[in-house]
Amino acid sequence: MASGYGLSGGPSRCFPFWQELLACYVVNTDSGDISGGRQCLPALEDYYECLHHRKEAARTRALQQAYRKAVAANPREHAPKAGTIRNLGLLDREEDTKEVLAARSK
Repeated sequence: MASGYGLSGGPSRCFPFWQELLACYVVNTDSGDISGGRQCLPALEDYYECLHHRKEAARTRALQQAYRKAVAANPREHAPKAGTIRNLGLLDREEDTKEVLAARSK
């Protein structure tokens, strides 16, 4: 832990997790025996997650993969055709063109 201060001068976002971890070690370890520190593994895991966000990143990646898989499995029903996208729906509309030219000639 660096200084314990965040960017805005107050305590950092992970400082409460650090305090919880430190309190756990103080309560569960003796000066000669540190085996009680194993009880603090959940607090240590919470502190590391606050610092590095690895679990959150893994969950986000899993959600993104599931979304991509669902989209690939169920293509949109009324999706525009590739030709419509290329010409923006303006070509192959000869009847509309005739109407515009007829209105112009009047």
